[in-house]
Order: sequence, then structure tokens, then C-alpha cells
Amino acid sequence: MAGMASDSQLFEETFKINNVNDEKYDRCARLSCTSMDGQTLMTLDVHSELFPCRVSETIHVVLATSLALDGSKDDEKGWRDVTKAGGEATLADMYDYVCHGKIYKFDDGADGQTIKAYTSFGGLLMSLEGPYKKLTPLRVDYVYLLVKK
Repeated sequence: MAGMASDSQLFEETFKINNVNDEKYDRCARLSCTSMDGQTLMTLDVHSELFPCRVSETIHVVLATSLALDGSKDDEKGWRDVTKAGGEATLADMYDYVCHGKIYKFDDGADGQTIKAYTSFGGLLMSLEGPYKKLTPLRVDYVYLLVKK
């Protein structure tokens, strides 16, 4: 991402949606996705009315610690306040679906070469499973999820 400090961006990948399961909850779908290089698997719950998805679509996913375009630390006023009248442009302006949540757990993969990270966005869950090299920037911390088609 041009103009964004690399230390605030923890993860960036493009995924192909393999399955959309919207049978269990109203207005919530669980996406099962594989990265374009085939190394990373993602399961992501989305609000299906706000961000409808179909099998075979591609989505671009970023996890970042800040929405500031220069990567500077967010202040304590909250991400929604930034977009009010007269506010500066943020990273959220470039994406279709934005959530704030916490990476809360890590598991080692069965093969010893992968790691699995779990994140909750107010009850909508995400899991990322892939090689250590791709997921090592992730840590137990608050993050922004940014997704666009």
C-alpha cells in the first residue's frame, strides 16, 4: 500500500472464496477462502447484507493496527470519529468492509510449519492458517480488518 507505513500493516493477501455458508445465522455468512498462492486458508464471518459475497469471487484482505494513511498510531477517539465532516481521509475509505477486533489466540499447525491465528470482530470470527513466514507479524493485539472486492 503506497503511503502506508509498513509497521502498521500486519497482513495483506488476496483470497478466492471457495464456500459461502449463510444457513446458520440471519445476515451473517461464513466465507471459506484460499489465498491466490494456495498457502493460506481463511475463514471469515461477514455481515452478509453489508458485504454480500459469492463463491469464486476474489477479495483483498488487510489487517492493520492503524487506519491513518501514514501509519501513525490512532488516538483514543475511535475510528468512526475520523470520518465525520472535516475529518482526514483514512485507509477505511479505500475498502468496502471494515471491522475492528482483537487477535486473541494462536495455534501451531499439525505439520509444525504453519500457524493458525484467531480474531474476533465483535463476535464475527476470522481464522487465518498459513506458513509462519506470512503470519509472524500477527500478535495478540487490536486490529482493523479491511476487505474489498
